[in-house]
Amino acid sequence: MDDRANALLKALIERYIADGQPVGSRTLSKMFDLSPATIRNVMADLEDLGLIHSPHTSAGRVPTPRGYRVFVDRLLAVQRFEVMPPRQIREMLPASEPGRAVAAAATLLSNLSQFAGVVLAPKRAQVFRQIEFIRLSDKRVLLIIVTPDGDVQNRILFVPRNYTEQELLDAGAFFNQHFAGMAFDLVREAITQDLSSLQADISRLMQAAVDAGTADDDQDETLVISGESKLLDITDIASDLDRLRRMFSMFEKKTELLQLLDVSSRGTGVQIYIGGDSRLVPLDDVSIITAPYGVDGKVVGTLGVIGPSRMAYERVIPIVDITARLLSNALSHNV
Repeated sequence: MDDRANALLKALIERYIADGQPVGSRTLSKMFDLSPATIRNVMADLEDLGLIHSPHTSAGRVPTPRGYRVFVDRLLAVQRFEVMPPRQIREMLPASEPGRAVAAAATLLSNLSQFAGVVLAPKRAQVFRQIEFIRLSDKRVLLIIVTPDGDVQNRILFVPRNYTEQELLDAGAFFNQHFAGMAFDLVREAITQDLSSLQADISRLMQAAVDAGTADDDQDETLVISGESKLLDITDIASDLDRLRRMFSMFEKKTELLQLLDVSSRGTGVQIYIGGDSRLVPLDDVSIITAPYGVDGKVVGTLGVIGPSRMAYERVIPIVDITARLLSNALSHNV
């Protein structure tokens, strides 16, 4: 593609994103010092390359998924996004409450983009600062796990016998004295090797705590979605009932989103997935823009925006990028 073809493709896609109507050669001729015939020839070449196509109801052209891909990879000029004041960031993304910060990030993405915001939350920490056992009933014990960053996680243990309050206190004290700051996997090895001198029942209680600490989270707990209803206001999506149904099925089942966000977490920077172009996006005419976020430089999750392929990429990309940076700073206590 020469400069003329690039310029016409960029103008066509920007015009289509702006008003949602197929773009004809006459419209483009008003934007360039070129005859409609010349523009028609270039558009025919772009169509041959699979970058634009003509809907059945119009002589104008609209971008294909491949056209959007060329646009975002080579032709896009990203806008600058103004960062909100630090005090407002601290209030919105509280470093002392990681769970609340993750949920707030999803809401922030949705409100700024007017699409759906999604955050793949960090897996529950496998390193603990402190644990506590609390008796709930004869054979149920509440396990309280305090992570190094102050997050509190609760698990219910179903135990084989009734433990006294003192036994639970002693078990928690032993656990914290010998294993605080260690990963649960390492604690598992230590229990196997070094706890033979403990009463068997107490050893089993600690084993149950380790199993609970290393158990995989339910995917509903790790994926936070905000603003799905905003997609009902988008004509491109809401006008097609079948597409709308499949969209909300994707939100409900979450499996495909989890796969995409997991792949994205292994990349760097902002990544753009366009339906029809990326096999990771289960729906045509839908794009997902993602970015990884981390704690102290280590990637722990991914966040992003889900919306129509006809979105203002130059505006949404910096929204995703800055939100990932803000969440990383909040979780690293740098805000």
